[in-house]
Amino acid sequence: MIVKLIDFLRDRLQLVIRLCYVGLALSVVWDVLFVSKEHVETAAERIPGFWAIFGFVSCVVIIIVSKWYGHLGIMTREDYYDN
Repeated sequence: MIVKLIDFLRDRLQLVIRLCYVGLALSVVWDVLFVSKEHVETAAERIPGFWAIFGFVSCVVIIIVSKWYGHLGIMTREDYYDN
């Protein structure tokens, strides 16, 4: 079941990417229109869509750091245990 879903989404990668952009845009619009800015804790929270953009950038940074860390030493060549 899950394999079929992954194959389905992999075959429609451009659609998945566009839907992610639409989701990000909708969360920014929701923040601008419906979230009250009266009781914010910091000045950055007054920026429209701050938390949506912060979450997206944080996710990208986590992915980049994880890939860097993986290539740094966790990932090894296939014949590592043969020696």
